[in-house]
Amino acid sequence: MDGTVLVADDDRTIRTVLTQALTRAGCKVHATSSLTTLMRWVGEGKGDVVISDVMMPDGNGLEMLPKIAQDRPGLPVIVISAQNTIMTAIKAAEAEAYDYLPKPFDLPDLMKRTARALESRVRTAPRTNTEAERPEELPLIGRTPAMQALYRVVARIMNTDLPVMICGESGTGKSLIAKAIHDFSDRRTLPFVTVRPGDLRDLDGPAKIMARAKGGTIILDEITDLAPEAQGRVVRMMDAPDDHVPRFMATSQAQLGGALEAGKLREDLYYRLSGAVIDVPALRERVEDIPLLAEHFLARDERDGQPPRRLSPEAAELIRAYSWPGNVRQLENAVRRIGLTALAEEISRPEVEAVLGNQPRAEPVMGQPRGESLSASVAGHLQRYFDLHGNALPPPGLYARILREFEMPLLEIALDATGGNQAKCADLLGINRNTLRKKITDLDINVTRRRKLM
Repeated sequence: MDGTVLVADDDRTIRTVLTQALTRAGCKVHATSSLTTLMRWVGEGKGDVVISDVMMPDGNGLEMLPKIAQDRPGLPVIVISAQNTIMTAIKAAEAEAYDYLPKPFDLPDLMKRTARALESRVRTAPRTNTEAERPEELPLIGRTPAMQALYRVVARIMNTDLPVMICGESGTGKSLIAKAIHDFSDRRTLPFVTVRPGDLRDLDGPAKIMARAKGGTIILDEITDLAPEAQGRVVRMMDAPDDHVPRFMATSQAQLGGALEAGKLREDLYYRLSGAVIDVPALRERVEDIPLLAEHFLARDERDGQPPRRLSPEAAELIRAYSWPGNVRQLENAVRRIGLTALAEEISRPEVEAVLGNQPRAEPVMGQPRGESLSASVAGHLQRYFDLHGNALPPPGLYARILREFEMPLLEIALDATGGNQAKCADLLGINRNTLRKKITDLDINVTRRRKLM
């Protein structure tokens, strides 16, 4: 890399790490813990790329972006932030940041993005945002990597005209994501129209829908539930819009590949709707977000007039460990019921058990079908992982990360199956015993030796 990078972060360790890494890569680096100093450097014409934290002792990094764009048009700014919510991603996109990464960030990934910024050094003209009122917060809660990837995709596509296909199990919040994309887009002042099968039953259904949308957003709820004739009407509606062209989005619980093969989704409609595909992770794929979601629902109920409630550590752990086949919607309803039936401000584990004991434990809608090969299951998971990154690539080092994620559960399950007997486990896996021991050490796997009842 060739160029000068300005780094602004109040964390000395981050400044040191970035300075060393960028210097080794061939860059000149100026690092500071002050936004005031950063803005002075920018005003003096220093730097080819800026890497800035959001919350600094003397201000907010996002609020400085318009000033940077005014003083130095074309200067790319990469925003890094520990406030890793969708609002941060959206505000960074709206402020025309070149890129956004949540903390803790992957250093090779940040270096790759910095290299791209140094190569481009070109900014698009800023978008004009209306002053329409927007919601104070979005109903999208989560700080896990899966949600961070989703936030970045949403922020990247919200002000485009691309049609969007949102896929995920029942209760994951597909409609909320569609509404969030609309509410934070340039179409936020225009109607948001949800279309269901009954709206397309008549021949004049599409014309009525277009009249209601008035150039806003049309969301086709559960697209695979539409009859073939209705899907055909949607195709014609998308191909012949009126003077006010709306944005089209659709949701689906079904796996799109299977729906196409089964004839539940017209191929021409799929290609028209899949300008961007967002795969919404199931709650079991982001377990660390469960306590955060529960706290959010309790706080919201308190704002709505309910008595204050908080989970005891034991209660929070029980909620975290539950399978939640109904995803966020089931969690929301259960937490509301727990809050209403709790006897004191701190919710106890027995009070949670009393509610969860009556919860359904059915298999998730999009659970892997019986008989599906391991290869097909892994391929589906990997494809969803890539899709979540939109047009960007996942962070470097994917091969090693995927192997590690697969290797650890394989070894743990094999060790459990052999009662912790490493000789039997090595034989079962078909590897050398010394190789197994090294992997156990490297992966920090806890081995408990016991008699295995077969």
